[in-house]
Amino acid sequence: MPSFSLLCLVSLLCVVKKGMPSKGWSMHVPSEVTGEIGKTAALPCTFTHPHKMYDRTLTAIWRVKEPYNGTVIFKCVTHGSSDLCRTTIGSSHRYKLLGNPRQNNLSLQINNLVWSDSNRYFCRVEFSGDLHDKYESRMGLRLHLIAPPRIVNISVQTRQDHSFYAKCTAEGEPLPTLTWSGPPASNGSSVLSSSHQITKELQRLTQDGKYTCMAINSLGRAEGAVYFYKFKAGSSSWILILLFVALGIKFLGLVAILGIGAFWKEGNNHRNLRMKTSVAGSPPSVKDYRTESMVTHNTVKNLGVLQFCPMKHRCITAFIR
Repeated sequence: MPSFSLLCLVSLLCVVKKGMPSKGWSMHVPSEVTGEIGKTAALPCTFTHPHKMYDRTLTAIWRVKEPYNGTVIFKCVTHGSSDLCRTTIGSSHRYKLLGNPRQNNLSLQINNLVWSDSNRYFCRVEFSGDLHDKYESRMGLRLHLIAPPRIVNISVQTRQDHSFYAKCTAEGEPLPTLTWSGPPASNGSSVLSSSHQITKELQRLTQDGKYTCMAINSLGRAEGAVYFYKFKAGSSSWILILLFVALGIKFLGLVAILGIGAFWKEGNNHRNLRMKTSVAGSPPSVKDYRTESMVTHNTVKNLGVLQFCPMKHRCITAFIR
């Protein structure tokens, strides 16, 4: 009987010890947080410690990938109970401490989320003095990113056998589905996907007209279009005239903007020293204008390719034999 009582006592002590936090420490974080691309996300983290009062130096740390040895993305230090936690690692534009470490709160805010922020995060607190006065979350929390669809690229391209195909690339999370619509399609399509990005090709275009790519997921939809024309050189005069007239109008607009910019720059040079830039530079508005409206000309063997993009994700592609 004594041996049975001793066994029960030992078992009870083991259960109690297993359920207790390490030396009075505990850390509380959710298993997952969801954030949207381009917006902000809050990563909650609170802790308890065995000290009734603590007014010495305290350090708050956030790292990614793995505990203890992962890359530190944020670190701040406060030297007294009345001091703010001053950031020593981490961009102030990207990371902001939401909580007050003196109140056992290490919650962190991440601004302007990008795809590379999708990771596992670990919070850590350190008290100066005793080397054992530090604690870090072992499991961490996972930051899951979502995003409505966005058309990354849409174009018509040629293969070595002079066949034509339309290509559309979109991104989003959940991964969007892509659908082509337009003239009766050729010989089907092919799909390639990786992570949060997907590409769908429309094979062997044979009909002239407008081809539209639609991207859809649970958060929204996006679309882009390309206009495809294939004709013989002898009957292409009118379309070439139309394209070059459009190009001429864009060129004249560019010249006018450059002229106005030069005049304005000359008249205000004595009031703004920051305008002393290279003569070869272009005002930001001109750069945007040229980006949204561009004409490219390539030659593939005996095939002339003329593409005009008057708007974002709206292109006219002409192929001249």
